[in-house]
Amino acid sequence: MEFGVFDHLDLGERPHERFYRERLEIVEAYERAGFHSYHVAEHHLTPLGMAPSPSVFLAAVAQRTKRLRFGPMVYVAPLYHPLRLLEEICMLDQMSGGRLEVAFGRGALPAEVRFFDVDPAQTEKTHQETVGFILDALSEGEVTVTAESGKRRLPLAIPPLQKPHPPLWYGVHSPEAAERAARRGMNVVGLDTVAELKPAFARFRAVWKEARGDAPLPRMGLGRFIVVGKNTNEARALARRAYRSWHESFTYLSSRMGFGHRHSRPPEFDAIAEDGRAFAGDPEGVAEYVRAQLAESGANYFVGQFAFGNLSLEETLGSIALFSDEVMTMLKRAARLAPA
Repeated sequence: MEFGVFDHLDLGERPHERFYRERLEIVEAYERAGFHSYHVAEHHLTPLGMAPSPSVFLAAVAQRTKRLRFGPMVYVAPLYHPLRLLEEICMLDQMSGGRLEVAFGRGALPAEVRFFDVDPAQTEKTHQETVGFILDALSEGEVTVTAESGKRRLPLAIPPLQKPHPPLWYGVHSPEAAERAARRGMNVVGLDTVAELKPAFARFRAVWKEARGDAPLPRMGLGRFIVVGKNTNEARALARRAYRSWHESFTYLSSRMGFGHRHSRPPEFDAIAEDGRAFAGDPEGVAEYVRAQLAESGANYFVGQFAFGNLSLEETLGSIALFSDEVMTMLKRAARLAPA
């Protein structure tokens, strides 16, 4: 059983310098706790995302960790020149000793794409072209570029360390998206409800078997807000306060610019906990919640969002430690004892 972390890197109430310093301390704690991978969002001109350049932040992560895998969830591909993004991916893979995991997407909010003078109506086409360019170059070790004399084929000055390329990820919201990811051999993560994700993961498994036979399944991740406390009342009080702060960041652009979210979230923690996308409690309660969510959805990889809103450094580190020392231990013991 494996566990990962998703992070919007929402600012909360800290000064920026302190935010980055503390977030890197938290990332070190994720490594000590034994998480498999750290997945980072990309957002622009909003307190929801303090990693508008995921590569810059992840370069610091690479230097502060030795085993933890990491990557963007996602690189907003239409906002990059394909060659620039290709070279950043190769640098990060080499600098981290081959620990990079890569995801591409079109962008969660059309408004953020427009900030870059990119037409949201063209993002799917641009996304496919950019990703195709990068994956071809990573697999072939060379790239076609424009030169004064016309198109030229040149070898990569910096190849990826992982061959043919770092593991690929895709954010899923539907069975159709899950099918595309399975055919491309990608890992997936979903943040929606179990009712929405269960058919997506079922389609993923079926298409994977059809396309790849008995090859081991990749990671099918389920992302959830998690707060672990010594007792349930303490954990829920922290989660309610912090989630309210996170939601203000989540709706910052939509409130300021007057549009709706494609993937909305309720404003109060109790409401998102009620639909199953969040949980706060003592270690025993969290362990049972995680077990049930994985069993009901068909996921095989649990991705916790532990640092969000105005949780303090100490509160976040305490929650991570309880999850690592007690929740992970309970779940792994139960998995070992479960009948084959």
